[in-house]
Parts: sequence; C-alpha cells; structure tokens
Amino acid sequence: MNKNVKQEKLKLWKKQQAELEEQLSLAMVKKGEAAQEGDLRENAKYQDAAEQADLLSARLNNIQKMIKELEQNG
Repeated sequence: MNKNVKQEKLKLWKKQQAELEEQLSLAMVKKGEAAQEGDLRENAKYQDAAEQADLLSARLNNIQKMIKELEQNG
C-alpha cells in the first residue's frame, strides 16, 4: 500500500476513533444517569443507553483493530 494512502487511512480511522470515544463517554454518562432512576429491569432509558454504549464500544473495537492492522503492515 502506498505510504501516503496508508497515512490518510490512519488519519481517518484515528479521527473516527476519537469521535467514537467521545460518543461512548457521553453514552456512559447517560447510562449512569438513567441507572439512578430506579429498577433497571423496567428502566427503558437505562436499557437504551446500555445498548447504545454496547454498540459504540463494538464499533470502537473494530476501528482499533483496523488501526492496529494498518500500523503493523507498514
């Protein structure tokens, strides 16, 4: 892979990583706030926040794998 193309890809993936980390942080705050509202089994806000946090975490893990692969295949 062309070095310039690789650097551009890394730059884009790292930008997405930073954005997802920020979104995940906000989702965790919402999850914590929702948890304070009572019974978690019947708390739709908590369940939604937890699902959102899980989704963001999975996306973040995939991006981190992509970055690692690009950095190792240099």
